[in-house]
Amino acid sequence: MRDWKPPSYPSVSPYLICPEPERVIYFLIAVFGASLLRRFDRPDGSLMHGEVRIDDSIVMIGGGATDYLSAEVHLHVYVADAQAVYDRAMAAGAEAVQPPIRKAADDDLRGGFRDPAGHLWWVATQ
Repeated sequence: MRDWKPPSYPSVSPYLICPEPERVIYFLIAVFGASLLRRFDRPDGSLMHGEVRIDDSIVMIGGGATDYLSAEVHLHVYVADAQAVYDRAMAAGAEAVQPPIRKAADDDLRGGFRDPAGHLWWVATQ
């Protein structure tokens, strides 16, 4: 047992800082079936920090009333059906970057899209 991190958390988690963090959380729930693990609000009720689980990974999300924003972020997620996830992303308002395709010498079917905060998500199925 490791007492220096929450149980079932990986040692490394991406942390997305964006102007509207709640929109990103709802997007991840709609697209990846993410589950909200923790949420910490400011005194005014706005989200200060949230954490969602996508399969075996944790994504931390914060922002709103801060001057710090993430630079362009790319996240890669292996999923059971890249086309279905890409389609859900489009239905949830994502910006298309690349429809899922299999490039020469690549075992993965991979597509990309931007979430409401502009983070670039790549989804792939081998």
